[in-house]
Amino acid sequence: DIEHQEVSDDPRMWSSARKNLILFIISSAAFIAGLAANIYNPGITDIKRDLHASDGDISLSLALFILIQGTLPLFWSVTSELKGRKIVYLISICIAMVGALVAALSKSIGVLIGMRCFQGLGSSAVLSIGAATLADIYDPLERGTKMGIYYAAPLLGPSLGPILGGVLTQYLSWRATFWFLFIWMGLCLFMFLFLFKDTYRRERSLTYQSVLRRHILQRQRALASSKRSSMATLVSKVAVASPPPPPVEDVKVTIRDVNPVPPLWMVLRRWNNVLILTSSGLIFGFSYCISYTCARTLEDKYNYNALQTGLVLLAYGIGSMGGSILGGRWSDRVLNKLKEDGKRSPETRLVSTKGALLFFPLPVIAYGWLAQEHVHVAALCVALFFSGFFSIWIYSATLAYIVDANTGRSSSAVATNSFFRGATACIFAELAVPLQDALGDGGLYSLWTGLVIVCEVLLLLVLYRGGRWRERAEERE
Repeated sequence: DIEHQEVSDDPRMWSSARKNLILFIISSAAFIAGLAANIYNPGITDIKRDLHASDGDISLSLALFILIQGTLPLFWSVTSELKGRKIVYLISICIAMVGALVAALSKSIGVLIGMRCFQGLGSSAVLSIGAATLADIYDPLERGTKMGIYYAAPLLGPSLGPILGGVLTQYLSWRATFWFLFIWMGLCLFMFLFLFKDTYRRERSLTYQSVLRRHILQRQRALASSKRSSMATLVSKVAVASPPPPPVEDVKVTIRDVNPVPPLWMVLRRWNNVLILTSSGLIFGFSYCISYTCARTLEDKYNYNALQTGLVLLAYGIGSMGGSILGGRWSDRVLNKLKEDGKRSPETRLVSTKGALLFFPLPVIAYGWLAQEHVHVAALCVALFFSGFFSIWIYSATLAYIVDANTGRSSSAVATNSFFRGATACIFAELAVPLQDALGDGGLYSLWTGLVIVCEVLLLLVLYRGGRWRERAEERE
């Protein structure tokens, strides 16, 4: 049980106050990761005018940001499993701050696109190692609640982004949105530098132990080869059969050790991971698609400005926050109940999603046809609220499951989840508008209802068959 190996200054034995401080710090950083994606959207018209940009340039800046923010966590996660969480947080936030600073001062669209890539690179770290940090300090029985609170922050960002961006753009300029991001990230940097205590312990990291084992074997082979070349007797061969391992402190990390592919492959070798990651990615793709297309519908059919659009989308954000917090608490409660009955396993956490699975498709298809028929905006707000509530109720449980089912490799597993999320979000960023124009909101969200049902089938397969797949994979490994 590598997750409970004895370590010095065990993070799970820290006081509740220290743990809550860590939760607050990483949630504050995660809020920026969600906010940065679309805070400057209300200023797109001004950006196009000031920087002589085209619609294609703006779409490229959005797609690249999402893609980089989704794929780069694989690198950050492996680095954090070898060098610790704190150093990764500090470096990544500095990169994001540089991106925000230069973007605020940019004079051309090319520079702005490049700096958006920097922002995506820097803000991506907290999305992968934030959940791993919580896994470092909380046991599985309380992890769902904390995951729900943590994940509520980046969920609120996309809803508040248009409102905050609209106010800053209207009363200052589009550059003020990047100055806001720069200041907020500066505050996060201060907290990580002076208030955050590293939660990483290499004794509990499968990635680090794998690197350590490889280095020891390499040294043993080198020592054995040297011995054999100078002593050809049987005695010498026996002597080198079990040479003393080198001190752990002597292990030096190389570029090869920061290779994200092996941890990614170890995660994807398990069928339970593949299915749950696919389901999780599609749910995130839905969340991005409905926020994006709803904004277009409100602007085109309801003639809403950026601020009014942001206020309507806040219904989706509030529903998502409620689903994240309540869903996390409920998954912990179910896990504790099943533990008392002697049935606890990572898969039992997914039992808490059954009610949400039943109701989730209803507000999805309802939203599509309400928007199609141009019904009063109050009805849209109700559909948006429950779409966000049920989708993230499910998502918060799947995120906690991904951590629980990949003991000692939680950072890499969450980073792989971010990769799936980023890939689906990037795909739907490109497909959302053509599909909306071709099918209308009713047709588009009828299609999404079918995809939601596919997500639910995959999740139920993991619930009832995932334990068997996971145990076989653990035996094989």
